[in-house]
Amino acid sequence: MTPETDSITLAHGNGGRRMRELITSIFVRHLGNPCLAPLADAARLPDHLADDEALAVSSDGVTVQPLFFAGGDIGSLAVHGTVNDLAVAGATPRYLTINAFLEEGLPLATLEQIVASLAAAAQACGVQVVAGDTKVLPRGLCGGLYLGVSGIGVRSRRLSLGAEAIRPGDAVLVSGPVGDHGVAVMLAREAFGLRGELRSDSASVLPLTQALLALPGLRFMRDPTRGGLATVMHEVRQATGLGITLRQERIPIRGGVCSVCEMLGYDPLYLACEGRVVAIVAAERAEEALGRWRALPQGRSAARIGTLEADHDRLLLVNDWGGERTLLELEDDPLPRIC
Repeated sequence: MTPETDSITLAHGNGGRRMRELITSIFVRHLGNPCLAPLADAARLPDHLADDEALAVSSDGVTVQPLFFAGGDIGSLAVHGTVNDLAVAGATPRYLTINAFLEEGLPLATLEQIVASLAAAAQACGVQVVAGDTKVLPRGLCGGLYLGVSGIGVRSRRLSLGAEAIRPGDAVLVSGPVGDHGVAVMLAREAFGLRGELRSDSASVLPLTQALLALPGLRFMRDPTRGGLATVMHEVRQATGLGITLRQERIPIRGGVCSVCEMLGYDPLYLACEGRVVAIVAAERAEEALGRWRALPQGRSAARIGTLEADHDRLLLVNDWGGERTLLELEDDPLPRIC
């Protein structure tokens, strides 16, 4: 802990002694590695690309209130969010940069707890934090802490994933229950007096994505974060011009998530996930893809939930009795600052 104070002050952002002490005593102590040089303006990364490899880059901003919730915190969430963006693009994440925007008055003990969590998540994901920056904002201009994260990964040049590969009849798969993260954050706020045992699904999806990369017929992968499953489906619909029919009974949703949503009027299909993958695969490969996912701890509840359709251009939710509902695009953010 830096001397003379137990919370962030504007002096921690002025480029002087206190800023140097903050960086070395918290960030470098938890995140230090051979590539992280606090006195350098740029990190030197090892050149280890093979001839058939290409770099993949992702960037993310992370704001969540509260900073801690069941199953994670803003530190681990920042790592998982960027790692997952790279993973669903078919890349293996390797390096991160972290920009920390600190609010005046943030307790240093809270910052240290978050950075320690961030470091543990990075180690578990096999990535290194190789550069970063800190800025201090006056009290009231920041929700305690915001994080900006960029990630670098490596992917095969031969890999082709994207909406342009999707065809009518393709199957929509999801790797596990949806809506967990959105409800966990809401419960952490104790909004409406609610409490519960639900945990965020915040985790690296790299094992899930790598299990499918060699699968013939893999068309597309995405992690359904802000806006949830329904928003990813609308992005696919718009990009392809195809309709999508989802089977309501096949979509995995925990009972606790359904109960909270029914009480408060939320739709779990629009709530954020932070450790799930939506994949689109050729129909004849769907069972093989599910088998690969279900062999992993994170994928045991994986399900085939829908189909790409050429005879309509809507996003339809259909139940076993033939009832159908058009899922509209999200207009308002039901749970602000959840990722």
